[in-house]
Amino acid sequence: MSIAFDLPNTQINFANALVEIRSLCLQDALATTMASMEINQVDSELHDFVDNNSLQILAQHGMRGELLFAIPSILEKNPRLLGYYRLLLGYSQKGFYCAATGAGMFKSLEEKGKLSARQRDNLPALCNALNANSKYMLENLNTEMVSATFFDQLTLLTLGPQLRGGANVQKGTSAISDVFSIVYQIVHSYVIKSNSHCIELKNNSGRTVYIQFAADPDIVIREKLAPETYKNLVAIEVKGGQDYANIHNRVGEAEKSHQKARKDGYVECWTVVNVDRMDMEMARKESPTTNRFYRISELLDQTTIECKDFSLQVLSIVGI
Repeated sequence: MSIAFDLPNTQINFANALVEIRSLCLQDALATTMASMEINQVDSELHDFVDNNSLQILAQHGMRGELLFAIPSILEKNPRLLGYYRLLLGYSQKGFYCAATGAGMFKSLEEKGKLSARQRDNLPALCNALNANSKYMLENLNTEMVSATFFDQLTLLTLGPQLRGGANVQKGTSAISDVFSIVYQIVHSYVIKSNSHCIELKNNSGRTVYIQFAADPDIVIREKLAPETYKNLVAIEVKGGQDYANIHNRVGEAEKSHQKARKDGYVECWTVVNVDRMDMEMARKESPTTNRFYRISELLDQTTIECKDFSLQVLSIVGI
């Protein structure tokens, strides 16, 4: 019996990211920030923004108020610490910085460590909103949970999916770039000009063909028929995730994209996946709109049948 797993590179990347994030917006960063502030000022502000009973509960557990409650002076000193309070309360970035919460204007605090005059004026309202929910959480935690260590663990519970989501986006972006580069190598002899997002070439009929990154689908191939008139040739959806267990969802997502592409007049719809062991019969059922399925690993190897077919299809469809 042979057992083998992928190398834990993702976890290594997470570990390195965690070290950096701790210094930016977790308890380590809070402690560093507090070391440079006047404690009397912080205490005074805590009593202005937090009810006395909540502060006493934390004190009974040997904890200072800022470990759970936000105050303007701390966020002014280190705007990135807004991320600490967001993570501690369990909010994703998408769910926190949105129109529904009204906190969208504060996103630059966490992401860039910057605070504008308008944001500074609205810090009291932000802190009051955060602290109302912090008080609610404190009232609903068991006594043994109230500790700095447990609060740190709560921030990590929220941070984990955030890091995983970022890694998945990075994989997807990398996979799209790989496919784009493969297409460029196929047509490079006919390229007039290109940049990181668009390839422009002349086909055998003298018409201009554009191969471009797009939002949905990921890569499109279009032929220019006349000024402002195009023939939509190919829509390519790239799924860069490597989790075999999730392949059904990814193919289903590709199908939704291709249905939209069909409505936009695309002649061909191709799906490229980053999973080697794929049931093609299943894939065709999940995405009947897909004309052709390809695997990235096969496309990266110029000797494979899939790579040769992909190359011939590209050359044929663009007319070179």
